[in-house]
Amino acid sequence: MAEINICAADILGAASKSGRKLKDNPAQDEGFKAATDQARILAYYMTLLVKWNKSMNLVGPQSWEEVFRSLIIDSLHLADFLDRLDLPADPVSLDLGAGAGLPGIPLRTLWQAGDYHLVEAREKRCIFMRTALRMMKLPRTNVFQGRAEKFPQETLPADLILSKAFMPWKELLEFVKPMLAEQGRIVVLSNDPAPSAQELEALGHELEDSMQYKAGHKKHHFWCLRRK
Repeated sequence: MAEINICAADILGAASKSGRKLKDNPAQDEGFKAATDQARILAYYMTLLVKWNKSMNLVGPQSWEEVFRSLIIDSLHLADFLDRLDLPADPVSLDLGAGAGLPGIPLRTLWQAGDYHLVEAREKRCIFMRTALRMMKLPRTNVFQGRAEKFPQETLPADLILSKAFMPWKELLEFVKPMLAEQGRIVVLSNDPAPSAQELEALGHELEDSMQYKAGHKKHHFWCLRRK
């Protein structure tokens, strides 16, 4: 089988076809401000992901175009969503159950506020993420190998906790209480719309913001929750 080598032009084209064009971001403090640089760094990640996926089944048996349309596009939309939240200027973020670095690693190509911690218990996936981060040189982005409840207390509290299928959302609200700052946000990536205000209120939370978009043939959703 021929070696796959994804280039920046491939990523720019895939982003445009998926409905979220990459764009220059001169307001970004550090990192990759130009769309061409973002595409180049994402191409590194995609090439490595497809290569490792052959032996580790990181994201299922999909082509890189399918992975982009169904998974990477989440990260691009998520960058826009986080930009509109009222987060601290230098937030501490935890990405629980980071797996192969989705959504966190592609997200950090576009959104590089504060310190971002990819939390994953499985060793091989942590090795993959660390390899990708060394290649991509993403600023202030770290991998913690271990169970989420063992995350170092000295780094907490977190201003932002992200979850994509880490655990059911009702359980998540209780689980993250010891980790989250008083005014911290929980962002859930889901295939379902946000819960009702009444359901959240019963659990002591409220919906601050939400967003939906199409990824392939499916609708994906983000919910931003916070304590009442």
